[in-house]
This record gives sequence, structure tokens and C-alpha cells, in this order.
Amino acid sequence: MEIDRSLKKIRMGMVGGGQGAFIGAIHRAAANLDGKIELVCGAFSSDPQNSQKSGQLLSVPAARCYSDFNTMFTQEAKLPASQRMQFVSIVTPNHLHFPVAVAALRAGFHVMSDKPATFTLNEALELKKIIERSGCLYGLTHTYTGYPMVKEATARVANGELGEITKIVVEYSQGWLANKEDEQGKQASWRLDPERAGVSCCMGDIGVHAANLAETISGLEIVQLCADLEPVVDGRELDDDGTVLLRFNNGAKGVLLSSQIAVGEENNLNIRIYGKKASLQWQQMEPNTLWMRFNDKSSHMIRAGVGDCAAATAQSLRTPAGHPEGYIEAFANLYAQFAQQIRDFEQSERTDISLQAPGINAAIRGMAFIENTVAASKSSQKWHPFLLSNIQL
Repeated sequence: MEIDRSLKKIRMGMVGGGQGAFIGAIHRAAANLDGKIELVCGAFSSDPQNSQKSGQLLSVPAARCYSDFNTMFTQEAKLPASQRMQFVSIVTPNHLHFPVAVAALRAGFHVMSDKPATFTLNEALELKKIIERSGCLYGLTHTYTGYPMVKEATARVANGELGEITKIVVEYSQGWLANKEDEQGKQASWRLDPERAGVSCCMGDIGVHAANLAETISGLEIVQLCADLEPVVDGRELDDDGTVLLRFNNGAKGVLLSSQIAVGEENNLNIRIYGKKASLQWQQMEPNTLWMRFNDKSSHMIRAGVGDCAAATAQSLRTPAGHPEGYIEAFANLYAQFAQQIRDFEQSERTDISLQAPGINAAIRGMAFIENTVAASKSSQKWHPFLLSNIQL
């Protein structure tokens, strides 16, 4: 008897994420969490021996632990459709995101990429054209959009519960790069290297998450900005701290703070959105709680899994109220969405936009945010338009 296609696991390959890599392990745990995806192959390291060893530790057959991503795509494409990988997860340093994605798409494989999507905005714009020509799916792991209470906040703003949005304050602060000696670790070394990270460290690594969260929850788009970025620790070429003033397309104002030298901070991502009727606040380190506040009545604490919630929120919850769901679960929500997109794609069905993982448009706006903030910080001009092309760095 033939197995129901909806019960078969989606087959994933991975580029990057070998031994010692932080984010690759997170991606694998997230993809595996709901039992909808299986890792079948990988080019886990630029060192062929490390790739082979890493894959074997993950129980990937030796024959499918490849020396490089081009070989992987070529060999996987030769396998029967029922065996070859269906999509690749890209978890390399930034400079490799674009070439790996392009090679995968041209070989006929869907792509799920860590952010930022590419090394430059021009690459992101070119990537969109390649995606459209390929007919394949593309997803981007803007992780924090996967949290249930972020989905709930988004729904409440869209329903008009806050009224017209007037101000947004969003912060992502860390302290892990506060000292010169912090640069020695593997995770720090490439993020501070412009040849591998791109034009920004802090804004490219975490500030872009804050910008994405502000636009996602509010439903607004940044149209102007004023930026002040700098490396606080001597000898660094890329920024490790920054402040950005924002103007949105409805006239609302905003402030974005991002830092990797804020001593004592862990992963302090928090957002406050103010409307004419109410405001809301969400903090990543208290992810199951969403606050709504008012001028004329008591504040409301909304808890994950308690009472009525939006459909998108309900679909992203796994446990009863009071059982914390966090970072890996948020990641897993994006992978579960992407797996469903692939199932729908193969059945010639369209997935509702609200149930899709972030895609190439979010990727383009993310790269535009990074390059616009860097360009604005270098300029003596105060306000700069949020451009989607022709940014002078």
C-alpha cells in the first residue's frame, strides 16, 4: 500500500553547520522537532574531512557527506526523485549564502537560508530573479517571527486593536563582543571580518532582526532613517553598536537600538509598538508573554495558550499553557511552514501567505536595511530615504 504523501518526511540537505558551528545545530534541531523533515545529506564544512566526520556523527551515510556544495547538488540531482534531497538549508557565513542558494536553485532544489540572505543588496535583487526563473521555493530564517506571541501581536495590530500606529521602539542588545579578547572565538571571527560578514557586523547580525520584527508586527515599512553606527572596541573595522531613527510609511516614528558591546546583556530583543488606542510590548527573553497597555484601563497580560488567540498563534503552539516554548520552537515553526509549502508546491497548491516562512521580499528589505544604515551613518546628512537599490556605500 502506498504511503500517504502528506505523511512522508521532507528530505533536507545542509551546507555548513559542521563540528563547532553554533547555528547549524540549531537549524537541525528545529527542522527535526516536528518529525516532518529528515537530514539526508550535507556539505558540512569547507574541509572535506571535517564534512565527512560531521555528517557521520549525524548518522548521514558517508556517500552523502559531500566535499563541497556543488558536488552535492550535482550528485543529489542524479538520485531518484524519491531519494534525493528536496531542499537545502544554508548555514554558512554570510559571504557564501548567495552562491550556495544560486547553485541549489539552478539544480532544481528549494532553499531555506539563514539570514542575511546575501552578501549585498544587489545579490539579493539578483537572487529574486533567479528564484522566479527557477520556479523553486525560497525561505529565510528570520527566527523571531516564528514565536507564537509575535504572531499574536501581528494579528492584534492588523485587527486594529492598537489603532493607528504612532511610534515603534525596538532593541536588540548583546554583550558578547564587549572586549578585545572576545574576538578569538569562531563565531566572532567571521562576523567581524568584512570579507565574510559584509559591510556590517552588529546591524547585519542582529539589528536586521530588530528591523524585520518592527515591520512584521506593525505591518508598516521603513521609508526613511538616520543612523549612527561605530566600532566601540578599538581596532575593529565593522560596527559593534548602533542607533537608528526610523520613519514609517504611515508617518509613525521609531527608534532601533542594536549593540554587541552592552555588558551584561544576553539576547535582549524587545519591541514596543504604540498606537492611538493601545500599545503592546514583547520581549524575546520572556517569549510567552505579550503585554497590552492603555491610558484608561488596566494593562492586559496575554499568555501563550491561555484564552482565545489568532489562528496563526494557535498553529504555532505545541504545549499547554505554562510550558515555555522558546528559540528552537520558533525556528521549528519556520521549518514546519516551509515543509508544508513544499508539500503544497508538489501538489500544485498554494500556501496561504500568513502560513509561509519569510521569503525573498523580506530578504531584500533586510539587505536594504543593512546597507542603508551603513550608508546613512557615513553621511553628514541627517535623514536618508530607505532605498531598495543604488545605495552608495
